Amino acid sequence: MNPAELISPTVSQTLADRATRADYGRWATQVKHTGGCAQPVHLRGRVTHLDPATGEVLRHYSTSTEPDGVLRVACKTRRASRCPACAEVYRADTYQLVRAGLVGGKGVPNAVTGHPAAFVTLTAPSFGPVHTTRKTRTGKTSPCHPRRSGGTCPHGNALGCGEHHHPDDPRLGEPLCPDCYDYTGHVLFNALAPELWRRFTLALRRRLAKTAGLTLTELKTSAVVSFAKVAEYQRRGLVHFHAVIRLDGPHGPTSTPPTWATFDALTDAVQHAAGAVRASSPAADGLGPRAFAWGLQLDIRPINASGELTDQAVAGYIAKYATKAAECVGTVDRRLSPGTDLDTLDLRAHPRRLIGECLRLGALPGLEDLRLAEWAHMLGFRGHFSTKSRRYSTTLGALREARAEHQRQQSEEVTTGRLPLFAEDTVLVVRDWRMVGRGHTPGELLLSAALCGQKLPAFHPIGRNTT
Repeated sequence: MNPAELISPTVSQTLADRATRADYGRWATQVKHTGGCAQPVHLRGRVTHLDPATGEVLRHYSTSTEPDGVLRVACKTRRASRCPACAEVYRADTYQLVRAGLVGGKGVPNAVTGHPAAFVTLTAPSFGPVHTTRKTRTGKTSPCHPRRSGGTCPHGNALGCGEHHHPDDPRLGEPLCPDCYDYTGHVLFNALAPELWRRFTLALRRRLAKTAGLTLTELKTSAVVSFAKVAEYQRRGLVHFHAVIRLDGPHGPTSTPPTWATFDALTDAVQHAAGAVRASSPAADGLGPRAFAWGLQLDIRPINASGELTDQAVAGYIAKYATKAAECVGTVDRRLSPGTDLDTLDLRAHPRRLIGECLRLGALPGLEDLRLAEWAHMLGFRGHFSTKSRRYSTTLGALREARAEHQRQQSEEVTTGRLPLFAEDTVLVVRDWRMVGRGHTPGELLLSAALCGQKLPAFHPIGRNTT
């Protein structure tokens, strides 16, 4: 079906209303300056530049002359499901941040390429068999869970699955038997994953110190462990972490690592730390404490400028997942309001049960600190998706400030119609802004995407119907 045929009369009318207005050109200019943001913030207010000595008004800008009396600015979300345009900016920033820590640039010396670095993947344990795709050594797809002896679980469901699942099969990641699956453990692991990562970094440093024959205090004056990591949701709804871990000298990337700081030493420390750490959930009414560890699958690979795993590949991989959340599982995109009826949500059975378990556990006395109900839409995970150690490389804030300064210089003529002031001028700036709304009408969203060549948000009804 032609996507245009899926557009409702209401959407068509709002599109036509905007496109035929006399101020459409100015609206389109605002849209282009947001980069095609799908949910722009609407600001109303004014800014005045004054000469502090004379009080003369050097320039004045007010949104009263703008379309709808507002200035539209980008939302700057990182989530591609909400705004592909702003998420792409975040992805590009993350790519630059990660790659600078591997090859230099953005304030990091090029000599960092000689520091031992590994790409590490820490996975979640199993909480029950789920439908999956498997590949043979020759690249062929093998059966999901072949079981020659057959048999059923106590709930009457087959213990195996002989299907060759297509990569787009919606059943992928869902349990073979939902009633046998450990939903409680699944949710609690997601909630404790950030703590497991924290303990992993501590155990990693302790192992490195032991390998070098140093105390932890002495290690700080000999070497620094730097990292950048991102969380990724698997189709089954569990998070795992991808991380770049690098060994530096005592002053970070600007100093040479000691002779004992090799890739082999880093590999040994990662293997030890991944297998040694545990994190326990608190006890609650009717639920005792449970200890969780990383899954058995651990991947450690060296990063080389021209090897199998290059700096560009690693940076691109991490940046890609920095803009994603739990949408691959089929959950909702925003926090749930208290008292939300899950039956009113368009969810498959697996994410529905995960969200329901978050809400159930979140109401138990003793588990309040895990904030499971508040993070039910994220299936219990409440950590930052993209983090780095202080000395790994530049910061997202520095990259954003550099872009903002460039945009300020470029936007003077757009917002005031006058050339920018000289740098040495002393100016008093008086601002008065307030937020009065956000987003587009469905018709405006289509126009915005067309103007800027952007995708429509996956979680928006228009995006689901036309992409």
